[in-house]
Amino acid sequence: MIYIAYLVVASMVVWLSIKASQYIDLIDRKTTLSGAFLGGVLLSAVTSLPEMFTSISATILIDKPSLCIGNILGSDLFNLTILGVLIPCYARSFARTRTSRGHLWVCFYLFLSYVVLLLNMLNLVDFHIWTLNVSTLLILGLYILSVRHLAAENGTQPEEAALTEQPAEEDEDDCGLSLQQIVVRFVLVSIGIICLSVVLTYITDDIAIRLNLGAGLAGAIFLGVATSLPEVSSTIALFRIGNYNIGVGNIIGSNIFNFFVLCCADLFSRLPVYDFSDPKVVGLTLFGGISTLLMAGALLVKKRGLKVLCALGTIVCYIGFLLR
Repeated sequence: MIYIAYLVVASMVVWLSIKASQYIDLIDRKTTLSGAFLGGVLLSAVTSLPEMFTSISATILIDKPSLCIGNILGSDLFNLTILGVLIPCYARSFARTRTSRGHLWVCFYLFLSYVVLLLNMLNLVDFHIWTLNVSTLLILGLYILSVRHLAAENGTQPEEAALTEQPAEEDEDDCGLSLQQIVVRFVLVSIGIICLSVVLTYITDDIAIRLNLGAGLAGAIFLGVATSLPEVSSTIALFRIGNYNIGVGNIIGSNIFNFFVLCCADLFSRLPVYDFSDPKVVGLTLFGGISTLLMAGALLVKKRGLKVLCALGTIVCYIGFLLR
């Protein structure tokens, strides 16, 4: 019965996430807001809120910090893997699209966040200023810099040759709603995603307990994948309509936002959030950093073959984590 409940709730999350991506695409057409800002800040924040609620719940309510960090890092690695699958599938048109430079900056700050975790693992930055871990302060600073870069691109659009252009008649059908109506519907769909994702998290936690999995592995696979469903569904929907810039921004922005969630969890937790006692958490940190570099390469290089090669590398990283 619990597995049926998982499938039903997961299907509803996927459907609502697709609707959210459609509303973001309409906002992109109706306003001068940049794709980097819409995908990297607005949509990514909404689709990452499940990670925030579940991670803080794991630290405050059930005192399982390894479940929290496993959820965060597992979601990030899974998100990049999905992007690594989508890029080869849409290689020809994606190679002709110039994504926002802000996404590269976010990848850079995201990689530095992994470096901070590695330094914490080596006890080099594992000390506190008052009640906050220095790692938290460093990661928080990197997140603020990421948002500043994405916000700086607001109102500017990259030259996206591959972006699908809709005919005027079809545009009118899709945009029969006013901007205010689109925003209201986006907010309502977002609330639905958050509520259902939290329910889905408790279901997956119950499944993980029944299967007797470790906290790190359960957080990485069950909670990580479950809370990544909004990002995955909305990104696939955006790639299908050719809005690669917002699709990439959604994944990259969600990943850096997840590190911000880790900072929030450390702020409210009574136990150390940076718990590397589980070998799976160590593997997530290592493979996550490598995968982030590979995704930055896929966005930076111009040749289609190199983009595909870098993207496939992220898939290899996820498989390597599972087999580790």
